[in-house]
Amino acid sequence: MSYVPRLKTKYKEEILSELMTKHQYKSIMQVPKITKIVVNQGVGAAVGDKKLIDNSIQELTSIVGQKAIATKAKKAISNFKLREDIAIGVKATLRGNNMYDFLDRLINIALPSVRDFKGVSDKSFDGRGNYSLGIKEHIVFPEINIDKINKISGLEITIVTTAKTDAEAYSLLSAIGIPFKKK
Repeated sequence: MSYVPRLKTKYKEEILSELMTKHQYKSIMQVPKITKIVVNQGVGAAVGDKKLIDNSIQELTSIVGQKAIATKAKKAISNFKLREDIAIGVKATLRGNNMYDFLDRLINIALPSVRDFKGVSDKSFDGRGNYSLGIKEHIVFPEINIDKINKISGLEITIVTTAKTDAEAYSLLSAIGIPFKKK
């Protein structure tokens, strides 16, 4: 028997039927689902120190559970001492079981350990059913050893769904367990 993430099982057994009745979908294929999660970390200080990118790649790889890659500058900006094709960030695109595992750890471990956490904003939808949130300190993830960190940096997390509207995406993500702020 192969491993199936807890959140994936919850989606198939509970959330699918819940969303079918809530939005009156005629087919299971109309029910929105999460297609991928992109985790991004900007490392602007890497212009002066190349080791920061390698450290960020290692840290992001340990957080998401798969190899992260460096992102490069598209344009040269002289005021920032930035040249074209210099690595200035790190990203990882998660799909399948890795995506569900990361989302489960984000909801149940990382977000509750954020200082003064009152929920994530419900205003960060893009109009097409995708949701983005930022975390100010990447040390909220238990995979990071605080003693080996030289610089605390933030993460941007984008959850891409097949939802057509923000309302459908909101009901999908709140059913999955994303803790939105109470209105």
